[in-house]
Amino acid sequence: MPDTTQSGTAYRAWIAPLIATVLTLPASLFAFVFAGLTPMACDSCNGAEADRFTAGFDTAYAVLRVGLGVAFVLLLVGWCLPWSARNAVPRWVLATLAPCTVLLSLLVFASMVPWPS
Repeated sequence: MPDTTQSGTAYRAWIAPLIATVLTLPASLFAFVFAGLTPMACDSCNGAEADRFTAGFDTAYAVLRVGLGVAFVLLLVGWCLPWSARNAVPRWVLATLAPCTVLLSLLVFASMVPWPS
């Protein structure tokens, strides 16, 4: 049972969104840096291999941006939920899903990129 004050607002309800923010924002920055450096893997590519890499990278980068956008929306909703005791569980769920979404997006991005051999 979450701690509540007499007015029904959840006591320490800000902890879950804060932890999620501290984990999600640096992970998102890392994901963007990783995605930004990924095209260097195909610096020596030419012709058909470069075209294949570019097409795959463009699709994978779009998926990464959508995934990071979803993570940001999850964070925002977690912070914007009313600070009542009945929203404690949804707040914790959203706080857990935000960093997991970043990790999943990065893994999907890395698996979608056609890495040069």
